[in-house]
Amino acid sequence: MDRHEHFGQAPERIIKTRARKNVVVMNRFKDDNRFSAIQQILGYWEALRGERMLPKRSELDPRGIENALENAFVLERIAPGIARLRIAGSHLSDLMGMEVRGMPISSFFAPTAREALNTVMEEAFEDPAVVEMAMVAERGLGKPALEARMLLLPMTSDSGDVSRILGCLVAKGEIGRHPRRFDILKTSKRHLRKPLLHHMPPLPSRHPERPVQIVPGFAEHAATLDRKSRTDVPYLRLVPRAD
Repeated sequence: MDRHEHFGQAPERIIKTRARKNVVVMNRFKDDNRFSAIQQILGYWEALRGERMLPKRSELDPRGIENALENAFVLERIAPGIARLRIAGSHLSDLMGMEVRGMPISSFFAPTAREALNTVMEEAFEDPAVVEMAMVAERGLGKPALEARMLLLPMTSDSGDVSRILGCLVAKGEIGRHPRRFDILKTSKRHLRKPLLHHMPPLPSRHPERPVQIVPGFAEHAATLDRKSRTDVPYLRLVPRAD
């Protein structure tokens, strides 16, 4: 993926999640610079949505997350609790040892973790909610210790439904023999009610002298013209004048 002008890191935050009827204040899983891509993508998403509940998928500009493109992905909801990868950075392909675009996000999880994943995905779309997961990879021959973090940030499609997610996956350790699949250790969830507007970095500016480069895969497929929907009544009609 191409890299463009720099976008600043987001400030550290405290995530609030609701456990049953009580509000529990949770710090980030770790104040760990190894997972700085999580902070950058979260900060960009917060700045992008501004005073709204959610940003639009069409507003996503890869220049805003230039230092985290390899960890970024975009999901499309295809059924309750199920979403597939429309866009995926190179780090995700490295973990699976193949091109992962079009695959369900559940492919990155052990079979025993997929029911919990489906529940978390549905909460992210339906509440909507910001979700962060701490994960650990399955061990085995040629598969050393590997820990990871995943961030899920809901977005709306052009039609206004909450059917997209901007995500980030960062795994730290030796990948070893792939594919690597993960178990979920713990989850942090924040229900979206009011935007967090303080200390947000600015969005990247568009310089007239510097044309915008399109990163392959970051644009949705253009809608095709349905000829059947066209009206047979012309916009202009020639009326002959009787002399």
